[in-house]
Amino acid sequence: MKLLRKKSVHHINSEESAHGSLNKVLSVRDLTFFGIAAIIGAGSFSSIGSACYSGGPGVVFLFLICAVACGFTALCYAEFASRVPASGSAYTYAYVSFGEVFAWIIGWALLMEYSIGNIYVAFSWSGYFTNLLEGFSIHLPQWLTINYSEASSSFKDNIAGEGSTAWTTAPVIGGLKIIFDLPAVCINIIVTWLVYVGTKESRNASNIMVMIKLAIIALVISVGVFYIDVDNWTPFLPNGFSGVMGGVAAVFFAYIGFDAVSTLAEESKDPQRDLPRGMIYSLIICTVVFVILALILTGMVSYSELNVSDPLAEVFGKKGVKWMLFVVSIAAVVAMTSVILVFQMGQPRIWMSMSRDGLLPKQFASIHPKYKTPGFSTIMTGLVVGIPIFFTNPKFVLDFTSIGTLFAFVLVCGGVLTLPRVEKSTKEKGRFHLPYINSKFITPAIVALTFILIFYFNPNFLSEQCAISSDNAAKNIPMLVFLLVCILMAVLSFLKNLSLIPVLGLLSCCYLLTGMEASNWIWFSGWLGIGLVVYLSYGYRKSKLNIV
Repeated sequence: MKLLRKKSVHHINSEESAHGSLNKVLSVRDLTFFGIAAIIGAGSFSSIGSACYSGGPGVVFLFLICAVACGFTALCYAEFASRVPASGSAYTYAYVSFGEVFAWIIGWALLMEYSIGNIYVAFSWSGYFTNLLEGFSIHLPQWLTINYSEASSSFKDNIAGEGSTAWTTAPVIGGLKIIFDLPAVCINIIVTWLVYVGTKESRNASNIMVMIKLAIIALVISVGVFYIDVDNWTPFLPNGFSGVMGGVAAVFFAYIGFDAVSTLAEESKDPQRDLPRGMIYSLIICTVVFVILALILTGMVSYSELNVSDPLAEVFGKKGVKWMLFVVSIAAVVAMTSVILVFQMGQPRIWMSMSRDGLLPKQFASIHPKYKTPGFSTIMTGLVVGIPIFFTNPKFVLDFTSIGTLFAFVLVCGGVLTLPRVEKSTKEKGRFHLPYINSKFITPAIVALTFILIFYFNPNFLSEQCAISSDNAAKNIPMLVFLLVCILMAVLSFLKNLSLIPVLGLLSCCYLLTGMEASNWIWFSGWLGIGLVVYLSYGYRKSKLNIV
């Protein structure tokens, strides 16, 4: 079936020289710093607040769950990166394991992670940058610091604040109110230019920003620990575990980024060794930072006060530590700049890979003769991020990004299960190899134990899940699908002797998907539908694997 036509690993590895290579300047330290640059950003300075508000201090459990899921997934990415050291990330990996249509779906889904995700980061960056300017007594008009959608909604709902003020004070040209987030637009333009002119320049900027933000985060933790009131940690789960899972989109968004390292394969000095290490090192470092920050936040003030866009600044403001507001704003601006930088590097390289395969016009694969970067794709990424900044809503972007990324992670973990096992005698020294642990009995045992615990603590669980109505369908249907996937993987593990790590990665990511709201699934389904129409109308016919 042509929709499932695959590319061989040998074919993909031989394509780099045929199309012209990128500058190979990245070491394992650079890749680790790129991972940290991508992960510690809007999640740790913005979305962590809504997660703490939803789950209370117990949100640390969700950070650990997401870390485990991302850890298993990172190992699967590392295995693919070792075997297929080419640009394209999960898109390229799906082409090898599942076939062309799944590769296209993942490439289309990753557009949500890298480009659309950057829209949310740009909005968050703008909020902290505006606060930083106000510290220097520089005040931008409110109609230049908020997006049109939020201002319109605030005015219509009669909500006092920045949005309504922006709506009433904005200038009008041709009957249209001029309202847009100027700082968000500017940072997108600046980063797009930096990525366009070269990987080496981007690397240097990223490394400097990572060192600055880690130093400032260490200062934040060192100061914040002295303002912790342990009474704020009681109750530890104020909204139960369902409240903890309610923050899944926000918490998972904090982890998005480690996989962006895999898009830099063609610029790595030794991708088969360094890519896996860069992803895993950055994930471990960031998990420790997230857990400590969550405990600091919920210890300094009540979790109920953290549903704000700038939680770190909020808690220090409430404690009267005014000088820390300036420090936090600097850290947030630096951190989120580095996130935008890495994501803005990742998207063009995915498009470049898709274009090489014929699924996108050939301009997307063009490499700048001077800068050795995918120039056209970089400019298009800047436009995809920049244009929606004028009209989209940050909350919508946050949820949309998380579900698309989790979907890609599920397929990456599943894809590893389709790869032939590397025999011990053929393993190459210095190259990453995913440890094989036979899940024949382990996965069925884990699934059986899980079901036993569920029914022991909630005997009515199954009847509750099956009682699907318009009110609970959004919550129950994903959970029922997850339980069926658990049973299926238990059976396949027993029959096929599947490798345990990718199985656990797949199940962990599927579980996180059960925390997504119904609206997320509806928008995501529509997005995939549009992507399939684009593929069938262009990519299917133009694919280089299309043999007439």
